[in-house]
Amino acid sequence: MADTARATGKADGGPGRARGGFGGYFDRYEAAQASGWATDLQAAQRIVVLSVLVDGEVVDQVLCDGVREDVRAALGLTSARVGFSYDIPARYFTATPHVLSFRLPDGGVLSYMGAGGVGSLAPSLAFTEPQRADLRGHLDGMAHNILRGWTLRPLGPDGATTAAGTVLITCDDVRIGLARADRMRGDVGAANDSDPCCGFEFVVPPDLRGGGPRRYRAFALPGMLELAGSPLLTTTVSDLHEVRLRTLAAGMGRLQSELARMRSELDLLLPSEGYHLEDFDRWARSYYDTLRARVVAGRALAASAGGEACATPLVSVLLPTWRPYVPDFVAAVESVIAQTYDRWELVIVDDGSKSDELTACIEAFCRQDPRIRCIRRSRNVGIARATSLAMQSARGQWTAFFDHDDLLVDVALEVMVRAAATTGALLLYSDEDKIDRGGTYREPNFKPDWNYRYLLGCNYVCHLTMVDTATMLRVGPLRREYDGAQDHDFVLRCSEILPPGRIHHVPELLYHWRITPNSTAASVSNKQYAVEAGVRCVADHLLRTGHPAQVDAIDRLSIYRVEWAPDSTGPLPAISVIVPFRDQIAITRACVLSLLRHTEYETYELVLVDNWSTAPELQEFLAEMRSEPRVRVLRIEEGFNYARLNNLAVAGSDARYFVFLNNDVRISDPRWLHRMLGEITAGSDVGIVGAKLLYPDRTVQHAGVLVGMHGVAAHPHLGLPGSEYGYVGRARLSQELMAVTGACMMVRAALFREIGGFDEVGLPVAYNDVDLCLKAHERGWRVVWCAEVLAEHLESLSRGSDLRPEQEARFFRERQVMLERWGDRAFFRQDPFYNPSLSSTGRLFYTLADPAGRAPI
Repeated sequence: MADTARATGKADGGPGRARGGFGGYFDRYEAAQASGWATDLQAAQRIVVLSVLVDGEVVDQVLCDGVREDVRAALGLTSARVGFSYDIPARYFTATPHVLSFRLPDGGVLSYMGAGGVGSLAPSLAFTEPQRADLRGHLDGMAHNILRGWTLRPLGPDGATTAAGTVLITCDDVRIGLARADRMRGDVGAANDSDPCCGFEFVVPPDLRGGGPRRYRAFALPGMLELAGSPLLTTTVSDLHEVRLRTLAAGMGRLQSELARMRSELDLLLPSEGYHLEDFDRWARSYYDTLRARVVAGRALAASAGGEACATPLVSVLLPTWRPYVPDFVAAVESVIAQTYDRWELVIVDDGSKSDELTACIEAFCRQDPRIRCIRRSRNVGIARATSLAMQSARGQWTAFFDHDDLLVDVALEVMVRAAATTGALLLYSDEDKIDRGGTYREPNFKPDWNYRYLLGCNYVCHLTMVDTATMLRVGPLRREYDGAQDHDFVLRCSEILPPGRIHHVPELLYHWRITPNSTAASVSNKQYAVEAGVRCVADHLLRTGHPAQVDAIDRLSIYRVEWAPDSTGPLPAISVIVPFRDQIAITRACVLSLLRHTEYETYELVLVDNWSTAPELQEFLAEMRSEPRVRVLRIEEGFNYARLNNLAVAGSDARYFVFLNNDVRISDPRWLHRMLGEITAGSDVGIVGAKLLYPDRTVQHAGVLVGMHGVAAHPHLGLPGSEYGYVGRARLSQELMAVTGACMMVRAALFREIGGFDEVGLPVAYNDVDLCLKAHERGWRVVWCAEVLAEHLESLSRGSDLRPEQEARFFRERQVMLERWGDRAFFRQDPFYNPSLSSTGRLFYTLADPAGRAPI
């Protein structure tokens, strides 16, 4: 700076003084960057603007607003903002020399001083910069007043790259600072097979925050190579506004946490809902009153519509009879006579009862009502053949099946006929309950809508069943070899010729089973032959439909386990099992080892998705895993996004099936993949299969998902001992559901791609598995929960509870996404595999909905 002081200290005309009172030098050139200073000696507070000339042409302008304390001290200036720095544009990096100079506002040229000092002043500088390969980089955007991006520069002809080093940031074409490109960007490193430490961040100075939008640009140095994504037009937030926004956000977080706490406290403090299963008799008496009122309201609505009168087809009610308790038989017949729908006939088949009392009773009914007729058998032929005789003589358009000691609700036939007319179904079934000797209503069977997979496990359809008579005759008579399960066999055969859309569930209690000492309703052990018949009818049905399987009774009850036979016509399809993890090495190792040791399936691979783990034992674990021929490790250095991790893991996979598995699941069943594959291939329309997951204490963690419950979705039978049957066997029987958990889920690869994978934008952590299942459902695919695939699950160990304060805001957003996306769908408002008589807000399969809230029928 001694040269600077001497030069600018001259009265006039010296080397540091240009015409018009400007002083300064172009005093340094290094690594394609020129720098110096200039000031207006007559107005020192004014920032000088220099024109940049290359080869005599103006190519740019530069502000002399950089700090040069040395100049301020030497000249006694009031401001040190006189310096400038200019990076040579990359287009001048050629083998040809170029000439650089800087023009002052008055037209004078700033002298280049160079290394020789004042004695070597020149009006310009000749330079040559070697040609450089194009830089790769991107200005990604701004969040929380921080600009983010990345840069990579090729090292040589072998394709290797390194971080570009320094990035210059400008705001409205004013340089505001530099950023070092040395931050971890695993996504960039993985995508470019390069050094991952290539990211940069730049905090916008407080004085530039707030106000309107500003134009930010990012240039890699040296060379002033502008990054892709630059310029960026965006608005920042002032400190004051940011404080206010963060205060509001924190307040919302506290409110969400407080609401969650209050919800939990209310559940504990409020009295239970009015009704539950153990209080069913009281609920039923209220329900049947409201049911009748709803039927009357439905009639009134139909009349007010002004259209044609509803059709009144004849319904044949079939009543095979053999030695009933006569008072119960009388009550059964009188329940038919009492029907509000009067277009019926009752066909009684006396199957060789040889009872004078019964004969006299039947004859009296036939004389009393011409709609009642009787077919007598001289000897007993069994319920299947007796019912078949009635089927052959049915005159009605519809046929309903009825047992000789049960009861029909008085509006049963009216409700069923109305449902047939409005749905176009050819087979209809209703809910049912039981009635004991004291007239107490018990044990309601609130059924799901048509659920073929559940039907294979039990005859949940049962009573009341009404079928189009022409369809009934096409299906054929009941079969004697299945006596005791003849109705189960009949419904299975109906399913072989009827599409699902022609089978309809009427979600109303229309039928009472009579509990008597010898009835199946009292004890299935009284009819063990029926259990064996049920096993045969399910196995024979599967054989007829081309899906041979081993069928067994569970605990000698009339509920059945299906073990699908392997497909021997070709090689086993490839399955890719995806296990994401972050740290938790011991947990993940236990999961992987349980899978490797206990999986008999041959053609599978295990993809371990390392989500930016940093645990000290990581490398040892990865080395161990890489020694396993079935294991492939994929590292993804990004924030936790469960949906994206799985989407990236299956990209490019040629497997036919994907299994998404949490790292806190333990496998112990050697045939778990065989069973899941058997389930998904048992139906060409089965797209997703889930497993039964138990907590370490062997209680139920996952037995499927019901949607629309408790807001968005809920797990039924949660906490039930794993060996318990649950509601009507549903904790032990495989069945179709709207959704299953992604903790252990098999998906057809083609379906997964058709849907577009998990939603990694709107649902990065929660509900993406439910969302995937609902999208599959909308495309006509079935989702099956397989009770035969058992595994242990610690549940959400990898991400923690969604109700922790730091997670609840995210969980709340994802919950809103689900409600906005699915809330208006009929299957979300009322899950077809639940029942409207069961509460969607209380304890699932236990709390009963208020019967007064139902719509007219």
